[in-house]
Amino acid sequence: MPEKDNSLNILHLFEEKKLVKICAPMVRYSKLQFRNLVKLYDCDLAFTPMILADSFCQSEKARRNEFTTNFLDTPLITQFAANSVPDFVGAAYLSSPYCNGVDLNCGCPQKWAKDLELGCVMLNKPELIYDIVRQCRNRILKPFTVSVKMRLLNDMTETVNFCKQLELCGVSFLSVHARTSNQFSGNINKQALKLIKENCNIPIIANGGITSLEDCFLLQAETNCDGVMAANGLLTNPTLFSGSNATTKGCIQNWLNICYNSTLSLENYDSIISDVKPEIPEKPYNLTFQCFHHHLVFMLEKILPGKKKKIFNNLKTFEAVLDFIEHNFELIPQRYDRMQFLNTLGLDLDFLGRDKEYKKLKLSNIDKMKIKNYDYLDDGKYYHNKISCMEETECDWSNIFLENT
Repeated sequence: MPEKDNSLNILHLFEEKKLVKICAPMVRYSKLQFRNLVKLYDCDLAFTPMILADSFCQSEKARRNEFTTNFLDTPLITQFAANSVPDFVGAAYLSSPYCNGVDLNCGCPQKWAKDLELGCVMLNKPELIYDIVRQCRNRILKPFTVSVKMRLLNDMTETVNFCKQLELCGVSFLSVHARTSNQFSGNINKQALKLIKENCNIPIIANGGITSLEDCFLLQAETNCDGVMAANGLLTNPTLFSGSNATTKGCIQNWLNICYNSTLSLENYDSIISDVKPEIPEKPYNLTFQCFHHHLVFMLEKILPGKKKKIFNNLKTFEAVLDFIEHNFELIPQRYDRMQFLNTLGLDLDFLGRDKEYKKLKLSNIDKMKIKNYDYLDDGKYYHNKISCMEETECDWSNIFLENT
C-alpha cells in the first residue's frame, strides 16, 4: 500500500482561502472517524485530540491507542500537551511522517491537566514555550508547521507581546481561544483577537462561540482573523461549515458508513457477502461504543423529540443503536466500494527508530520515568453535563466543552 503524502503546506491554506475552517482538538471526540466526517462538509483542517507527549514518546501502546490516521485524514495537525522540550520535540518527530504539523496545547483549563502542569498552566512559563517552539522548529523542516493553541492572558498588552514573541521564535500560526483560563462561559473577547491580528504577521485562528457558518464569517469580519475553529458547534452539527443549520440525514448516513467500514480489516472486507445486512459487533476492531454513540447523541439533539432522545441517550449496545436509527430514520450502514474502503483503512504506522530525537534530548534513563495516563474511555464531564441538560431542561451548553482548548 502506498504511503500517505504529507507534503501539503498548511500555510498555503491561509493564502488560498479567504477563511480557513478548522475542527478543534477535542479530547475523546476529534478522533479519526469524526475527522473523516467533517472533512466531507467543507472542513479545511482538523486537529487530533490532545495527546500527552511524554506517554507518546515512551509508550508504543500510547502511540497505537491515541494516534490513528488514513489517506483521507489530511491536512492534519497533531496536538500534544507537554511541559518540556524533549517531550514535545520527541513527540513531534515521532508523528511527523503522518501529519502536516504539530500544536502545543497552552489552553486546556481542566483540573487534571493543571495537576500535571499542562495546558493553560504553561502560559505562566512563557520562556519555556518559546524554547519548545524554537527547538521544534529547528529540528523539523518546513513545510511541517509548529503552532500553539492558547487562551488570553489577563493583561492584554502581555497577551499581544506573548504572541509577537512566539512569532519571533518561528511559530507557524496561533489558535486563540478568546477567553482567559478562568473564563468558562460568556462572550469571547473579539477586541483581543483583533488586536493580536493587528500586531502579528502570521495566521491567527479564532476559537470560541462558533455555532453556525454565519458566526464564522461574522467573527472574521469583526477580528480580521485568518481562520475559525469550532468544537461544540461541530459536535452538534458536523455539517456546520457547509452552511447547514442542523445535522442532515445524509450526515447520519455518512457517520454510520464511516464507523462501520472502520471496523473492517482488508481480510474481512473481502469476505463479506454483499447482500447481507451490515452489522457492527459489540467489540469491534478499531471503534469504541463511546465514540459511535456519543457522536450520534450530539448530532440528534436537535432532531429527536424529548422522549425518543432520552431513550436513545441511554442505549448501551451497537445493535440497539443501529436498530433505533433504522426504525426512526430508515438508515443502515453501507459498505464502501473497494477504492473508497482502501482510502479509509487505518494506516500501519511505523515509529521504529523515530524516538532518537527524544532520547538525544532527554539524556537520561527513560525506562525509570513514570508515564502519565489519562482515561480517555471514561465518558467525561462534558458528556455527563450534556446528557443532564438534555434530560432536565433546555440549557446553554455552548461553552461547557472546555477541552477544545
